[in-house]
Amino acid sequence: MPTLSVFSPEGSIPALVTPFLRGDPASLDRPALARLALRAAERGSSAVVVCGSTGEGPALSAEEHAEAVAIAVRTLSGRVPVIAGVGAPSTETAVSLAVGAERCGAAALLVSAPPYVRPSQEGLRAHLRAVAAASGLPIVLYDVPARAAVAFSDETIGRLRSEGVIRAIKDASGDLARPARLRQLCGDDFAQLSGDDATALAHRAMGGVGCISVTANLVPALCAAMHAAWDAGDTLRARHVADRLAPLHALLFTETNPVPVKAALGLLGLCDPTPRLPLIPALRETRQRLTDLLPALAAEDELLLPRARRVA
Repeated sequence: MPTLSVFSPEGSIPALVTPFLRGDPASLDRPALARLALRAAERGSSAVVVCGSTGEGPALSAEEHAEAVAIAVRTLSGRVPVIAGVGAPSTETAVSLAVGAERCGAAALLVSAPPYVRPSQEGLRAHLRAVAAASGLPIVLYDVPARAAVAFSDETIGRLRSEGVIRAIKDASGDLARPARLRQLCGDDFAQLSGDDATALAHRAMGGVGCISVTANLVPALCAAMHAAWDAGDTLRARHVADRLAPLHALLFTETNPVPVKAALGLLGLCDPTPRLPLIPALRETRQRLTDLLPALAAEDELLLPRARRVA
């Protein structure tokens, strides 16, 4: 089982959608999820997240959550780590999801604040500590105030880090001055990942090491290429890719995530576009804009594959 010492998230990490069967959103589309996980790995992703907010984690039963993790783990066979999203309004439920994910072979957990209940900072610490105590997996803290209605303070993150509770952060706060502050509190070896595709490259410039990405569901090779170019010191190439992807990043958040990205995956023939209620399929205008934008980017993504793989 992966341990804290060897888990080091970086680069492009797709937050995979959870596909449901066409005409039956009450059932997982297991083959489609496996294909999405394998496609991400084959196109340069350094890990995948399943059952996060993009994966409609709150709409999944505990059994579906465990099964989705198991499908990704089995499909990838250690090729890249599988990170399981753990977001629940009660600590008891979060602990149960974490234990189930560990049993199914997840390499790490992506743990968010309990949504809706808005705990205090001490309550947030207690929540994370309970999840960590129940599982031996490293934890990536997911700070997403827009969804959880509560934010982790810098001081709370520093304390969780010093206590050995968290290994990394997915920061969806949008505060690009934060990486420097967190380095002071958490150290240079604290992996800071962006949770926002639109500012992922700017986050890298501030010291981030990667991005847990919605866009990488669609064009994983392009997203991976941007991070690879940055790591190689080719800032012009990284900026070029970021500029190419900017319109897609914006379009994917014109409606509630994952509604647009599922619509886009449907247009690419990779899975059914229907989310679970209370989310509904994308508006016609969104689908049309995706139809206009996607083909050129999908073709560029394909060209980044090795020739043998493209021919196959």
